[in-house]
Amino acid sequence: MTIGVGIIGVAPGRSWAALAHIPALHALPAYDIVALSTTRQETASAAAAEFGVAAAYDNHHALVNDPAVDLVVVTVKVPHHLELVTAALNAGKHVYCEWPLGNGLAEADQMARLAHEKKVIGAVGLQARSAPSFNYVRDLIADGYVGTVLSTTLVGSGMNWGAFIDQPNAYTADNANGATLLTIPFGHTVDAVTMCLGEFSSVNALLANRRKSFTLVPDGIERPMTAHDQVIVTGELENGATAAVHYRGGVSRGTNFRWEINGTEGDIVATADAGHAQMFPLTLFGARGEAQSLAPLPVPEKYRWVSDAPPFAENVAQAYARLADDLRDGTSTCPTFDDAVRRHRLIDAIERSAASGTRIIL
Repeated sequence: MTIGVGIIGVAPGRSWAALAHIPALHALPAYDIVALSTTRQETASAAAAEFGVAAAYDNHHALVNDPAVDLVVVTVKVPHHLELVTAALNAGKHVYCEWPLGNGLAEADQMARLAHEKKVIGAVGLQARSAPSFNYVRDLIADGYVGTVLSTTLVGSGMNWGAFIDQPNAYTADNANGATLLTIPFGHTVDAVTMCLGEFSSVNALLANRRKSFTLVPDGIERPMTAHDQVIVTGELENGATAAVHYRGGVSRGTNFRWEINGTEGDIVATADAGHAQMFPLTLFGARGEAQSLAPLPVPEKYRWVSDAPPFAENVAQAYARLADDLRDGTSTCPTFDDAVRRHRLIDAIERSAASGTRIIL
């Protein structure tokens, strides 16, 4: 049975739905995109014409109540997630919502509870978990490649939250909008890291605003930045390993992503072009036993279960493939709203630790 998809928030061109979600869905025969909605009929109709979608709506109410829609995909800015997801759930539809699920823990918890109440699947776009490289690392760790994990360290650059931010992403500079360095690149990446190594049991955090403003591109106007541009988290994982993570705004002339796992029997190192591990593929290296230097660790093809998605959409396509299995078989392999609440709870603990200057036990 084909799954009818309705996408809220599609703009032709550069929107995340156009760049990732639509190519991902087109790569999977299990799905059929049947409806799109934006806030204006003109843009909805233009997007529908560009992507060959039959129905175009200028409001989300019409989309979530369209009988052809089985799955509602929410790809708009974070402050609107609660309203749109709630409407879809109340219409009895399954939902795939981009991460962050809510603007804070309370909103995420509210949506997760409603999904359970309505007995529908709430999937969240923590698609780094579906990346071939992270799944391979998870299995390497489980198979004892590094022995007992002693520690992990990670440094990443957020691309945004630097000296210059383009107009479509300017809203991320306002901490009140919930789309920050902490919630987006840090949140996506640490979620996949914990899939591989286990959850945090405690955290100590420092959040800083080193840049108080940014230049809007292409306008050249200076705007205030209230979102943190430095995120430093240390802590202990449930297995006893220590962890240190540093995310910084903008880009570095040096390292933009490096993740190391150190164990009693070996080491794994992952690098990438930027700190958004949900979008940029990792290059893996490893060494164990008597080996004295790192060597490439090519990711086996079995970890790529979608073959036709373009590179930028690969992880999203892999997540949708898992969701299709869940909808068909009643399994739970795609990250859910419950997983989102767990990640929001970690972020909330980090914020509380930074505010209080104390260690928080999870």
